[in-house]
Amino acid sequence: MDVNIEIRRAVDTGKVNFGEKTAEKNILKGNGELVIISSSAKKDIKERLEHYAKLSEIPFYEFQGTSTDLGSVCGKPFPVSVMTVLSKGKSKILEIKEQKTQKTKTTRKKPKKTKTTVKKK
Repeated sequence: MDVNIEIRRAVDTGKVNFGEKTAEKNILKGNGELVIISSSAKKDIKERLEHYAKLSEIPFYEFQGTSTDLGSVCGKPFPVSVMTVLSKGKSKILEIKEQKTQKTKTTRKKPKKTKTTVKKK
């Protein structure tokens, strides 16, 4: 699935809001199916919105591109750093959250336990 196509389809056929403040209001109200943030958004904004999204149980996706890239994917003549998908329309945008969670479910190697020897006097 191409993320760019699905984002554009959601913008064209669904209901999407743009902007950090609007996203924060929607998340705090529990509105929205997905929050998408560009990788170039400020770190404090990312952390705050991701925290709110976790509390509201709304999926959070980091777009792998700048806010200018996200704006052009959405068909907007301005940079988009944050967007909230309120209604997916005909898109399959909600499947990107499933792809991301599948990618992050990797098995981690356990650290090797080292034996420490204590010298007796």
